[in-house]
Amino acid sequence: MMNYHDCPLLEGVITTQNEDGSLHIAAMGPRVDWPITRMLLRPFKSAVTFHNLCRTRRGILHVTDDVLLLARAAIGRLPEQPATEPGPEGYPPRLADCVRWYAFEVETIDDSQERSKMECRVTDEGRVRDFFGLHRARGAVIEAAILASRLSLIPMEDVLDRYNEYGMIIDKTAGPDERMAFAELQGFVNERMAEGETRTMFDS
Repeated sequence: MMNYHDCPLLEGVITTQNEDGSLHIAAMGPRVDWPITRMLLRPFKSAVTFHNLCRTRRGILHVTDDVLLLARAAIGRLPEQPATEPGPEGYPPRLADCVRWYAFEVETIDDSQERSKMECRVTDEGRVRDFFGLHRARGAVIEAAILASRLSLIPMEDVLDRYNEYGMIIDKTAGPDERMAFAELQGFVNERMAEGETRTMFDS
């Protein structure tokens, strides 16, 4: 296996195909080389993405600046399936609106621990549109979404402190989509607090 220790982690959205043929969409950040030809995914063995990739060995990673989509995918609350385009032959559909996409094939799977290691090879790629650019509010939403997906691992007091920090960034720099994404993440965390529930309620 390639040494991915110094490779950056690229936050994105992955599509895989469920056993019934439907599309599964998950927020997930693989470690990637540059230019992107290989990647290392670390899905938990309980995740739908893990089971789909074990079965089909194929998926599509999307680079996106749509943090509303990413936030909703991270907490398992997509109100409807986003528009898609056909993927390469033998692959699941890809998201119609993204910056870039990378079709990949899983070459090796290490499931000896609860969080698996899947080494993947990029087999095809495409560019859809320009990247918006660096944006503090979008970065804050990504961090908030990651926290929301890990409520079982982080003390709730720490989560709330960080959300207060992210909220100040949102207030200063966000547009409508970032504000909506952050509000939905706040709602998700507040629901878990009200239920006395600190484990995540979804499986990517």
